[in-house]
Amino acid sequence: MRVSRAEQMMNYAVLALFALFALAPILTIVRTAFAPRIGESPGLHPENLLEAWRIGGFAESLGHSLVVAVIVVTCAVVLSVGAGYAFGTMRFRGAGLLFPLFLLGLMIPAEAVVIPLFFDLRTLGLTDTYAAIALPQIAQSIAFGTFWLRAQFRSLPPSLLEAAALDGAGPLRALTRVLVPASLPAVITLVVLVFMWTWNEFLIALVMAPAGRLRTAPLGLATFQGQYTAENSLLAAGAIIVALPMVILFLLLQRHFIRGMLEGASKE
Repeated sequence: MRVSRAEQMMNYAVLALFALFALAPILTIVRTAFAPRIGESPGLHPENLLEAWRIGGFAESLGHSLVVAVIVVTCAVVLSVGAGYAFGTMRFRGAGLLFPLFLLGLMIPAEAVVIPLFFDLRTLGLTDTYAAIALPQIAQSIAFGTFWLRAQFRSLPPSLLEAAALDGAGPLRALTRVLVPASLPAVITLVVLVFMWTWNEFLIALVMAPAGRLRTAPLGLATFQGQYTAENSLLAAGAIIVALPMVILFLLLQRHFIRGMLEGASKE
């Protein structure tokens, strides 16, 4: 069916309105970040970013978030690839019971289990460690990752595995040399999503590290907000600093991310 010129213009107009609606809060924060502080002269003030970085101690909190994100993304993606491969391409006893157990991780909110998890980890002596912050998030991410990659691997032609078997490739080699390269957009999409969820996580980092020594970026921003509630420009500058790593990662991987999302949306 051919689309008329008027329909195309209408589609672009609607998309432009939605884009403006989504970008308006971001542009407001950017504008506020460069606005003058109380008592300063009008004009742009890019030094607000440096001042927020210095006063808020974001170097330390961003470092903690980066360590946690690397641990969570690496473990969650590797384990999700293995679990998705098993559930998507293999037939084994108990698969019909195990897969719904994985999906429970998508249904149970973190707020419902964070307190029991804290007492369990405290008994093991793991509170105020990177493990205490990372392990619950790994479990949450594996639930979605297994669901996501199971659908991806099941959508691939069976001839890929058959050809790998004829070439003498075992299950592990078929996974790493055939299925993962063929599913790279879906894997990269999972990497971006898990990184974003981990970077924005507030509750688990707050509860599992009560001493405050491993304060992550969202916690650092909350502490900074408590100190500078009247300085909106510094708060906006701190928000930009915390969000910048996610923006950079998305810009670097956006082509694969969008392709993975489109492929996922087209699967039945």
